[in-house]
Amino acid sequence: MFAIFRKEIGSFFNSLIAYMVMVVFLTAIGLIVWVFPDSNILDYGYADMGSFFRLAPYVLIFLIPAITMRSLAEETRTGTLELLLTKPITNIDLVLGKFFANWSLVLLTLLPTLIYYYSIYQLGNPVGNIDSAAVAGSYIGLLLFSGAVVSMGLFASSLNENQIVAFILGVFFAFIWYVGFGALSQLLGTGAGSQLLLWIALDEQYISLGKGLVDSRNIVYLLSLIAFFLILTLLKVEKLRK
Repeated sequence: MFAIFRKEIGSFFNSLIAYMVMVVFLTAIGLIVWVFPDSNILDYGYADMGSFFRLAPYVLIFLIPAITMRSLAEETRTGTLELLLTKPITNIDLVLGKFFANWSLVLLTLLPTLIYYYSIYQLGNPVGNIDSAAVAGSYIGLLLFSGAVVSMGLFASSLNENQIVAFILGVFFAFIWYVGFGALSQLLGTGAGSQLLLWIALDEQYISLGKGLVDSRNIVYLLSLIAFFLILTLLKVEKLRK
């Protein structure tokens, strides 16, 4: 797994992929949080990172599938996946190595946004007038949300050798889980089916963690969702290996 992890991380930083992802994400989020008139914190007037945590998932829904789309699709197209499958590595090593490499790149991209927290902390009146517990919970939610979208993107990449198709499928899966299920639950009213859809919606889990009270049920669900898509990816890789 570590060999696959190192290979993937090396391929990211030996090309423009990692740098482009970081620049695009940080530029887009920076403009939203500090510049655009309808969302910037300076005009809002409160020491709060709500606009960042509210809008970051929508950027990541498109950005993460752009990272993961090549993970298995490109290797399938070029035939290098078949070569990898002949090596003395297990299918689990292959899937987990690629998952953690892609997730690590996303985490490295999110790391500089801690500057936002420090800046708002210092700008507060008095200094430090910010709900740090809510910020910590929101960051935990954002990291787990990113992991879930990475697992969805990795599964999408295993379904087709075309990177564009993998990207579209990755965005579709992420959008359905983050926006679709919650919207559908509202259409169904207040019945049991509506409550179930609301519970499995990623935005509901993410918002719950952002309230500052980290509930183990939210964390278990998000980790289970990650495991679910990784298992689907593993099953697809096993079919390719036969």
